[in-house]
Amino acid sequence: MAAKKRQKVDVPVATPRKSTSDAFFYWDADTLVLNILGKPSAKQDVIGKVKGNQLKISVTAAPVAAKATEHMVRFLAKEFGVAYADIEVVFGHMNVNKQLRIKSPKRLPSVITQSVSA
Repeated sequence: MAAKKRQKVDVPVATPRKSTSDAFFYWDADTLVLNILGKPSAKQDVIGKVKGNQLKISVTAAPVAAKATEHMVRFLAKEFGVAYADIEVVFGHMNVNKQLRIKSPKRLPSVITQSVSA
């Protein structure tokens, strides 16, 4: 029996717009990877400014049993025009430092569009 010859396939790889070590976001194909600094128990839900390599997101929910993270994901789903299920919390369910993966966002907040053009 002859051995099958493996074929080399070139897979396109998304290149981040900035280095992932100093950017608060990068693209992985059509998925936006976002580093978050969360602020629970805020007066209003709002996307804030960039702080180092994180984007500050304030939410009104209290930090009890990861409810603030769940509320944040629901808020961001509306802001990015995606379904709740299209956002994955990679780490930080019960921490202010989080990383989210947002599949095929339909809209981008101005803080991201300004960073892309800069």
